[in-house]
Amino acid sequence: MPALVSVTPLLAVCAPLAAVPGIVLAGERSPNRREAWTFLGAATAFLLVLAMLPAALSGVRVEYVVAEVLPGAPLAFSVDGPGLMFALVASFLWIVTSMYSVGYMRGLSEHAQTRNFAFFAVSVSAALGVALSANLFTLYLFYEILSFATYPLVAHHQDAEAVSSGRRYLAYIVGGSIALVLPAMIAVAALAGTLAFTPGGVLPASVGAPVAGLLLVAFVFGFAKAALMPMHAWLPAAMVAPTPVSALLHAVAVVKVGVFSVYRVVTGILGTGFLSSLHLGDILVWVAVVTMIAASFVALTQDGLKKRLAYSTIGQLAYVVLGAALLTPRGELGGLLHIAMHACGKITLFFCA
Repeated sequence: MPALVSVTPLLAVCAPLAAVPGIVLAGERSPNRREAWTFLGAATAFLLVLAMLPAALSGVRVEYVVAEVLPGAPLAFSVDGPGLMFALVASFLWIVTSMYSVGYMRGLSEHAQTRNFAFFAVSVSAALGVALSANLFTLYLFYEILSFATYPLVAHHQDAEAVSSGRRYLAYIVGGSIALVLPAMIAVAALAGTLAFTPGGVLPASVGAPVAGLLLVAFVFGFAKAALMPMHAWLPAAMVAPTPVSALLHAVAVVKVGVFSVYRVVTGILGTGFLSSLHLGDILVWVAVVTMIAASFVALTQDGLKKRLAYSTIGQLAYVVLGAALLTPRGELGGLLHIAMHACGKITLFFCA
C-alpha cells in the first residue's frame, strides 16, 4: 500500500487537546464560551479525520512519525481503513454527545461541569490516538492515557459509590494492561524486533503454539476495556456516572478502544494466518461465545435500565471479538462494522434511558 507522509493524523489527535485550555479558562463563569470550545474541538477533530478519507478510499496509507522513542517502536501514526472508520465514529459521536451533555449537565445543575468537558476532550483525543496508531507502543500509550482520563468522569459524583466504582475501574483497566499487556508487548518486541502493525503479523514462524497462545490470552484479557468475561465487572459498576459519561464508555471511546485493540493485535501483531495455522483462534471464539451468552442472560435479570444496557454492551462487544476470532477477512469486516453499528445504537439507547 503506498504511503503519504502528512501531519494530519497528529493534528486530529491534538485537536481535542487544543480545546482543553479554552474549556478550563472559560470555566463555570462562562459556560457558553466553555461549550463553544468543546464544539470547536469536536468539529475540528471530525473534519481532520474526514479529510483523510479520500486517501484511505484510494488505497493510500497516511503516515506520520512524531518521535523515535524506542528502537522499532516510534511514536507514530498510520491511517488505514479500520483505524479511520473507528476515528470517524468516535469523532462524530463526540459532537453528538457534546450536544446532549450541554442540556444534561445544565438541566440537572451538575457540579464540576468544566472538569467533565475537559476530561471528555482528553478522552476523545486518546481514543483517536488508539485508532490512528501505527504500532503497539503508540496504541498502548494512548490506551493508558484514556484509562486515567476517564477516571474523573466515572467518579464524577464523588460519593462513596462513585469513588468505589472509579477504583474498581482503574483496578481492572490499568491493572490488566500493566500485568498482562505490557509484558506481552515486551515479549513481542523481543521475539519479533518490531511492534509495527503489519498485515499477517510480526511473529517469526519459530514461535510455537504455547508461546503464541500465552500472548493471545495476555492481550485479550489485558485489554480489559473490551469487557470480556471475567474482566467485565468494571463496566456495570461504572454506570453510576452521568449519562453522557455512560455514552462515552459504551459508544464513543472506552469499550470500543478495548475491542479495537484486540482486533489490532489479532490482525497486525499475532496475525490471523499465524493463529489459524496453530489453531489458536478457537481460544478467542470460546471466550467470545461464553461472554455473548452469559452477558445476555445476566442482562435479562437486571431491573436497572443502565445496568441492563451495560450487560448488553458486554455481550455485543463479544460479537466484535468473535469477528476477529474467525480469522477470516469477512469476519474481520463484520466485527469492524459492528463497532460502528453498536456505537450508534447504544448511544441512542443511553440518551433515552
